[in-house]
Amino acid sequence: MSAIPVALATATGLGGAGALAALVVPHRARVPLVGALTAGVGAAGAAVGVTALTGTHWSAEFPNVLPLGGTYLAVDALAGWFMTIAGAVVTAVAVYGVGYAAGRPARRPAPECRAPGPGVPGPGVRGLGSRGAQAVLPLFALSLLLVPVAASVSTFLALWEAMALGSLLLVLADHRERPAVRRAGVWYAVMTHLGLVLLLTGFALFAADAGGETFAALRAGAHTLSPGVRGLVFVLVALAFTSKAGAVPLHTWLPRAYPEAPDPVSALMSATMVNLGVYGLVRTGFDLLGGGTAWWWLGVLALGGLSAVYGVLQAAMASDLKRLVAYSSSENMGLVLIGVGASGLFAAHGDRPQAALALAAALLHVVNHSAFKALLFCAAGSVVRATGLRDLDRLGGLRARMPWTAGLFALGALGAVALPPGNGFVSEWLLLQSLIHGLRVPGVAVAVVLPLSVALVALSAGIAAAAFVKALGVGFFARPRDERAAAAREAPPLMLVGAGLLAVGVVALAVAPGLFADGLGRAVSAATGPTGGGAPRGGGELGVRLADVSARMSPLWVVAALTAATLLAAGLPRLLARRRRRRVHARLWDCGGGAPTPRMAYTATSFAEPLQRVFDDVLAPEQDVDITPVRESAYLVDRVRFQRSVPDRIEHRLYEPVLRGLDRAGRAARRLANGSVHLYLGYGFAGLVVLLLALTTGW
Repeated sequence: MSAIPVALATATGLGGAGALAALVVPHRARVPLVGALTAGVGAAGAAVGVTALTGTHWSAEFPNVLPLGGTYLAVDALAGWFMTIAGAVVTAVAVYGVGYAAGRPARRPAPECRAPGPGVPGPGVRGLGSRGAQAVLPLFALSLLLVPVAASVSTFLALWEAMALGSLLLVLADHRERPAVRRAGVWYAVMTHLGLVLLLTGFALFAADAGGETFAALRAGAHTLSPGVRGLVFVLVALAFTSKAGAVPLHTWLPRAYPEAPDPVSALMSATMVNLGVYGLVRTGFDLLGGGTAWWWLGVLALGGLSAVYGVLQAAMASDLKRLVAYSSSENMGLVLIGVGASGLFAAHGDRPQAALALAAALLHVVNHSAFKALLFCAAGSVVRATGLRDLDRLGGLRARMPWTAGLFALGALGAVALPPGNGFVSEWLLLQSLIHGLRVPGVAVAVVLPLSVALVALSAGIAAAAFVKALGVGFFARPRDERAAAAREAPPLMLVGAGLLAVGVVALAVAPGLFADGLGRAVSAATGPTGGGAPRGGGELGVRLADVSARMSPLWVVAALTAATLLAAGLPRLLARRRRRRVHARLWDCGGGAPTPRMAYTATSFAEPLQRVFDDVLAPEQDVDITPVRESAYLVDRVRFQRSVPDRIEHRLYEPVLRGLDRAGRAARRLANGSVHLYLGYGFAGLVVLLLALTTGW
């Protein structure tokens, strides 16, 4: 008997047991018990994924579980890749979440205690420890694992909606304490259900023309669809899936929901849920539709490039720590979409090995992003829990007060900036190799798009370095600017253990990514079919071998060389300066200004200001000067208040006009319902007449 159904049944049982335990177990035992069961869900799901990556396939159907369509499940290597990622992240974050929420009462704090101070838990702690949130958490974790297992349209949509509803309820965990949570929940609910409407429309059109709703029927019937229908189906589902991945311009929910959600939930959403948008795009575009014309993938490439650059620019400007990390997710999902789009473009031109290489780079970046992004959100959550602050302009001094958290954040930031020896460097290197080697593929579009994509990847990496240098330098190494930051204490041991598990994954992916190459190759083959080469090879190195060109990199040697260089740079001056130094203590001349204070140091806003000037036309910053004169004289100034902000320009130019138009339409529509019974009877009569006319004329 295969181990896959046993592990799936175990994960499902543990998820149900976790939800039940949250409803009946007292608070003191509830958080650790639910956390342990949620970790079990993740471990069981990871076991399913690892088994699938070894080449084991499994499928089953349950006709009576869902009405009309039934339930169809299947696990292949592509599903296994995403399940392994989700299971590993869920396990680590569940351990972190126990330390995050344990020992904190779920009751609403008194009004005088709602402003976090030293020793007072920050936003999200009480909400996540509530009975309702604890009941939803294991079910949300289970849905993250089951979405890739769906093998029919109805099963996929049911699990997709369960994932969306679970994440929405968890985002709203603190809605009673902060109005911003409610606003974020509204945005997230609207965007995710617009995506569901697009998915439902696209899959319904696909299933109707293919003659069945199971994935097997869709694969078999995809070639019978007309080019127009195939293109429409792809556009609809691609918009829905890229919205879930946080791609620009459908990203507006992401920088709102991630900062306002409890920190473990932010880690799960950013490290696993957004991946399922990529999974859906790859599964539908490559597997079910069998690939497509070049314009499909040029659109995906454009979305990816826009998301990568715009997302990292917003991250560099953000002074909210969690908002900065959230926008980084848009950037990294943009890089993944560049790889997916390049893969489809190469496949449309008939170069299957090159397509496999680009898709392998995208899937490898998915796992690398999951590892360092979950670690970053956990470290940021430790900061918020200890200080109650997310504003980098008020943080500082955390390296001395929270050394373990500072080290974990630095490790995650190293992966995010795509510099060796960070794990993000490996996948971005492979992505650049696939784009550079793709220049040998003929075609005008390829010759124009690929160099531009290389430039966008390099630009995003450079700006990401500035963003995380700002976060690490100002938030952890600068002097504290608030008494709550000055009184911060290290996170509880369980939180450090959970984040430490993620750190182990980050280091493993950075040092030996080639060890995952066999499973990665099977996942690529499950999506695109056998390619005959071009995928990364196994072993300790990561290699690219094509017909005429080759490239090879050993991350282990890179790490060893950098470590040796660091030790040499640190130790050589000490070896050369063996003679005894004479120390004279004297105050430095300070021009009469006195000792420097935290107000004299760079803030996050001032650090980003030069970069903001470079991209002024793109970011369109807003500023406001408010001058208050003295009451007795209009010529004497009492106070000058200067405010400068960098709003989301896409939101202002795209969404706000739409919202204003809908608001005007809604106000105008009130006239149609003035309370007159005669008017309502007239509406009914007119509708009946139109219906009868439609029936008689054969409409």
